[in-house]
Amino acid sequence: MSNERRIPSLTPCVGRCSTVFGDAVCRGCRRFSHEVIYWNTYTAEQRLAVWTRLDVQLDQILVPMLPLARLQHVEGFIASKRVRVLETATPGRKLYHALKLCEKHQHWAEDSGLGITAQQVKPIWQEFERRVLALATASYDFAFLRADAIRHHLLHSFDEDQ
Repeated sequence: MSNERRIPSLTPCVGRCSTVFGDAVCRGCRRFSHEVIYWNTYTAEQRLAVWTRLDVQLDQILVPMLPLARLQHVEGFIASKRVRVLETATPGRKLYHALKLCEKHQHWAEDSGLGITAQQVKPIWQEFERRVLALATASYDFAFLRADAIRHHLLHSFDEDQ
């Protein structure tokens, strides 16, 4: 048996799924409900597309929120805590993992490389969660509207052909 089979694949899941309560966007990982449901059936390319969208959102939110962060230090910090990330992980993804660790262990803030104090962790985390969920929800709404427009266009084209 290869090592690949023994190491579970990385997933965006953070163990706080709200899609089971009917949310279209998970409050934990911010995947769309259908992405949560079908994740294990996705190809590597489909998974990477989801990871990429989520990482772009983290970059948009966390990089500006943590301007004093030292990325190389953050990378060492999350590695020391045995956090696994994809090789393609963006700075925002790495900042997210460090901030998430500090949210659970505020006394780690000064050693995290994030450039924040223990007292700043909770308010930054709360503001991050508010912003990233709003962005993820807007992304879902836009994707839904785009898909609906495509459906209408296809139906209209089909009707013209008849």
